[in-house]
Amino acid sequence: MQRLPIRSLTGLAALGLLVLTGCGTDTRPGPQGASAAGAGADRTIRAQKVMRLTEVHPETGMTLLEGPAFGADGRLLVVDVTAPAGEPKVLRVDLKRKTSRPVHTDDRGAYTSAQFSPYDGRVYLTDFSHGDIVSLAPDGSDVRTFFSGEVDGARMNPDDLAFDRDGNLYISDSRGMSEGAATGRVVRIDRDGGDATVLADGLAAPNGISFDSEYRGLWVSELLENRVSYLLLDGKGHVTSRHTGIRVNGGVAQTDSIAVDADGNLYQALHGRPAMAVYDRNGERLATVEVPAREAQGLRSATNVAITPGGTKAYMTVSGADGGYLYSFGALAEGVRQSNGG
Repeated sequence: MQRLPIRSLTGLAALGLLVLTGCGTDTRPGPQGASAAGAGADRTIRAQKVMRLTEVHPETGMTLLEGPAFGADGRLLVVDVTAPAGEPKVLRVDLKRKTSRPVHTDDRGAYTSAQFSPYDGRVYLTDFSHGDIVSLAPDGSDVRTFFSGEVDGARMNPDDLAFDRDGNLYISDSRGMSEGAATGRVVRIDRDGGDATVLADGLAAPNGISFDSEYRGLWVSELLENRVSYLLLDGKGHVTSRHTGIRVNGGVAQTDSIAVDADGNLYQALHGRPAMAVYDRNGERLATVEVPAREAQGLRSATNVAITPGGTKAYMTVSGADGGYLYSFGALAEGVRQSNGG
């Protein structure tokens, strides 16, 4: 698929321009660099439909599910990026009963990710359109603006986030997406919201962000270049080096969110195709997770995944003209914090 154009969504004029682009790889082996396919390149994992969560909103002409994250109660939080005012923008899903209920809505935010903080247990949301980070209690109450304003003279377009062990936030700032310019950043915000620092810049619309399994570095997907960069950290939250870790043969799609399991495997979401590509920490292609072909026609993207903490059941968010869905599959290793939201 071609990259989706940046569009002003009908009924969301107050939110400004919300970029809805895609990410992905095809299933063919790629010759480029670290992503050259090995024996696992042809392995396909079939995802199974769990439930439909949302329908296309008449006001926006879209629904786009993102940011799945398990709470302490075992239930899954999901955000709907394009939900209009009054419709649920954060939902809680009971996977056993296959039901959902609203957790939060407002008349402003366009939330592209959700994650629970290891420091205070609150849910943190990234508002792509307004550059804010919003937090709320797990039940949806006590809504607060955690961070707002400019970072080094420029407002963010925060897409995904990752927490370190101490609860500090690391955010993919997708600035430059609308211009097709490599002006994106990775921003670190202290857990108290008092200090925001640019750790890396010159990135091509960074989207997914996740720590590796040892918290030594960050994986960051750049959707304008279909690559996953690796940022090595010094243990104090500073970047000491940066290189391309995986080159993704995108075909019709581009790189979206990233999750990392207990073995360090990367689950690269594909927006623009209802599938995910799985790599090991050395960039070897291990498998492709796909929606059954008979169901894929009305679905355009698999944006993110959450793997059950301590288990291997994975739930990915999938959306398109047929609505917003949860699909499940067996992950290659157990779920950890870096495979639970973001």
